[in-house]
Amino acid sequence: MKPEIIIAAMKPEHLSQVMVIEKKSFTVPWSEITYYREISENPYAIYIVALSREEVVGYAGRWLILDESHITNIAVSPGWRRQGVGRKLLEHMLRTSLLDGANRMTLEVRRTNLGAQKLYQEFAFSAAGYRRGYYTDNNEDALIMWQYDIAAYFDRKEQIDGTDTGN
Repeated sequence: MKPEIIIAAMKPEHLSQVMVIEKKSFTVPWSEITYYREISENPYAIYIVALSREEVVGYAGRWLILDESHITNIAVSPGWRRQGVGRKLLEHMLRTSLLDGANRMTLEVRRTNLGAQKLYQEFAFSAAGYRRGYYTDNNEDALIMWQYDIAAYFDRKEQIDGTDTGN
């Protein structure tokens, strides 16, 4: 059994571990300086890490622009995939977006990344269009997905499974 996962704000001391996951997850990885600037200089950016003890096992980022959140990235260390880390990161992003005054969230995902699309659909994201040639490594299209009513999603979730979503 794996240790408990804690979600925390991304800090500069996490970046070396974030970069290991980044390079294993994306064909065109962001640079460490890009992440550093996101967490230290971008007033619209919110980045988090999933920690198992002191190990970064996943991370996610979003931009808060007026009443909307835009997910910039979510990645999970290969050894931790399919164990709920991505789900926990996404749920945290939705919850904190709502607390920050955003009731809608958007993201782009590769057309071929069906696993990620399935996860997003579990959180009531739906397809809204495509960005043609969005990914520069292979010119793949991005599927644009939206979650149009975060508050209603959590209300429905609580009604269905009786969970307290206020934590």
